[in-house]
Formats: sequence, structure tokens, C-alpha cells
Amino acid sequence: MKSSSPGGRSPLTIQRTMPKILLLASLTFILLAIISLYFPLLWQHNGSAAAPASSNSKSPLSLSHQQLLVEEKTGGGAVKASSSSKCDIFTGEWVRNPRAPYYTNKTCWAIHEHQNCMKYGRPDSEFMKWRWKPDGCDLPIFNPAQFLELVRGKSLAFIGDSVARNQMQSMICLLSRVEYPIDVSYTKDERHKRWKYTTYNFTLASFWTPHLVRSKETDSDGPTHTGLFSLYLDEFDEKWTDHIGGFDYLIISAGHWFFRPLVFHEDQRVVGCHYCLLPNVTDVPMFYGLRKALRTAFRAINSAKGYKGITYLRTYAPPHFENGIWNQGGNCVRTRPFKSNETTLEGSSLEAYMIQVEEFRRAETEGRRRGLKYRLLDMTQAMLLRPDGHPSRYGHWSHENVTLYNDCVHWCLPGPIDTWSDFLLEMLKMEGRRSRQEKLVYSDRRLRAR
Repeated sequence: MKSSSPGGRSPLTIQRTMPKILLLASLTFILLAIISLYFPLLWQHNGSAAAPASSNSKSPLSLSHQQLLVEEKTGGGAVKASSSSKCDIFTGEWVRNPRAPYYTNKTCWAIHEHQNCMKYGRPDSEFMKWRWKPDGCDLPIFNPAQFLELVRGKSLAFIGDSVARNQMQSMICLLSRVEYPIDVSYTKDERHKRWKYTTYNFTLASFWTPHLVRSKETDSDGPTHTGLFSLYLDEFDEKWTDHIGGFDYLIISAGHWFFRPLVFHEDQRVVGCHYCLLPNVTDVPMFYGLRKALRTAFRAINSAKGYKGITYLRTYAPPHFENGIWNQGGNCVRTRPFKSNETTLEGSSLEAYMIQVEEFRRAETEGRRRGLKYRLLDMTQAMLLRPDGHPSRYGHWSHENVTLYNDCVHWCLPGPIDTWSDFLLEMLKMEGRRSRQEKLVYSDRRLRAR
């Protein structure tokens, strides 16, 4: 008499069925693993406990978080993901991007008036329709949903002059497709702003410090009618150095204000000046002050209590004055980018860039000893090729009775500066890959040591 299982099937039948069940279970497990690898942000978002964004925080052009993530996966007009680990993303050319811009001066309230070129009558719009194409790979267009997921629960500060503020406002406009922030500034001083994206618990801040070190204006007119400043090259500017302890990312930049008349102080005494025209004060190159100021700023970061974040140095963005300097009729009226073989970084722009890189390397070495990370946001070459992206005379109405020179330093919004966020997001993604690689190397070393 044959024995049977409680369910009425023989052991032979069960034995034949088991491999099929195991095979089905294995295939299911493999499928789930593949999905989790290719769609990590979707899993993370669905599993988050973030509060929903308020309806009044979205811009008129806003898209859902899921729509933007799908746009990233399916292309949606964006370029394919880069193989930037094998490619220098900072060397390349500007190519057409008919899908741009991704916001307008009517959908974003964060645009500073002097960079609101379309509002003040700029007649052309092609300067907004370009993207950066690195040699040998691609750089994806900034995806605001992906960025906000990567910085969820974190904080980022822009430290520098009005070009740093220009960059922050560009980022706010790009992120407006997902959410607008609320103002959580600790001071009414507009030069020091702090914004919070409540859905993502992400804080964005800017600290105004055009010289990076402690400075004060000693003559509002000065030799060139732009003021005369005293720079204390060995002293921290505590208006920002006292507030960076809890930040996860710092983007530091400086350069343009060092072309103005300056008096340099060290050890509480005057050591020279740049075009100050003061009696008995030795004139020294402006780059002396820039180098010393960068060194002091990096020393402040490396010694900041509680700071354990990543510091990005955003390199010098060259101005594009032609047919005269900034206060003698110089202007920027080109309407298309240069090709890389049409211009060269030279003169004072090259000198400023080289000093930045040299001081960055010095700070990076010191920071590594303290467990801090430094990254170079190398925008100089890309922005050298964009003489068409400045406000020029379109930062105010032509009939206004104001003394404003043609602006060939800042960048129109929307405009080329939006690409800085493309670079930053790609670097953040690279940071994740780099961290995983470092963990693997560390684990391998531990195994070998056993």
C-alpha cells in the first residue's frame, strides 16, 4: 500500500515539485534584486516618511517627484548618464539644448533684478539653449528630484560674493520644479540667507564674504570710485566661519573683488596694497591678497568645530569685457558661445585660476589629515566659453537714471550658470560611487590584515 502525504500527494510528487518551487523563488529574488539596483531612488522615496509638499510651494512649471525621476530614467530630453569616472567632465564644448530653459523669469521669484535679463528687454534668447558636453562622455541635465533625494536631511552653503549668490538663486530656480523653500534666515541681513526645503529637510544657505577674510570699507569712493577696502589677510571673517560647523557641503569661491583697490594687513600692520595710492604704502600684486585670503579661509574650514562635510572650491568664472575695461565702456554683446579653439585662458584670469588650484591642493592635503574632503568644482574652462551669458546692459531699464556699468561678470537667469548645478549633481553622484569604492578598499585591507 502506497503512503501519501496529508494533502493526498505522494512523496514522489512532492519531490518532483520542490525544484520548480525553488527555481521560481530564486527567479523572484533575482528580479527584486535587479529592480532595487536600477531604481534605488524610487525605493527610497516610497519608503520615506517625508511630509507632502504644500500646494503653494510648487511653481507653475512644477512636475511631480515621480515624473522627474522617470524623466531621468527614460531620457526625457536629458542626455545619458556619464561615465565620468573615466572622463574629465570639465573639458568639453557647449552644444545645443532646445529643451532649455527649465524655468523662466516669470515662474521663479528668486532671480535678482540685475540678472533678470529677459525682464529688462534682452532681445535674444538663444543664450539659454545650450548644455555642456564633456569630451568623451555626457553630463546629464540637472534633475531636481534626484538632487533633493541625494541631499535629503542635509545642508549646503554658498560662501563668497555676488556670483556665489547668483549660483544659489540659479539652484533655487532649478529646484522650483519640485518645491520652493521657506525662509529660515537667522538675520534680516539679505547678504546672509538661509532657506529650507521642508519636504526634504534640506537647508540651503549663502554667506556674503567677497574677500573671504575679515575686511572693512575705509573709503566709499576710493581711487577708482568703487571704494577702498582694508583686508586682514590672517583673520577669519566670523560672519561665516562661526556658522559652518553643522553643514554637510560648502561651496567656496572668490576672485572678482580682489581687482578693486585694497590695503593688506597681516599681524595687525599694513604690509602693502593693490592700487590704493596711499603714501608710504608699497604696491603689491592683487594676487598676493587672493592667495593669502584663500589660505586663511581654508584654515578656517579645516579648524571649524563640528565641521565634517565636503568642501567644494568653485573656480574663477572669467568676465568677458570687450572694447574696454568694466568702467571704461567695456561690454559683452556676443550671442553665442565660443568653441574651445576660439579662445584661451590667459592674463589675470589664468593667474587667479592657478592660485585657486594651488591653494586648493594645499588645503586638501591638510584637510585629509583631519578627515575632511575637498573637491574642485572646476568651472573656469566652461565659463570662459560663454561670453554670451552676461546681463550686459539688461540688468535695469534703459531709461532709469542709475549709474550701473555693463555687467559682464554675473550671469543671466535662466542662463549658463544653471549648468553649474549639472556639474554639482554629477559630482554628488560620483561621491556616492567613490564612497562605496573606498569602503570596498578598506574592507579588502582589513581582510588582508587578518
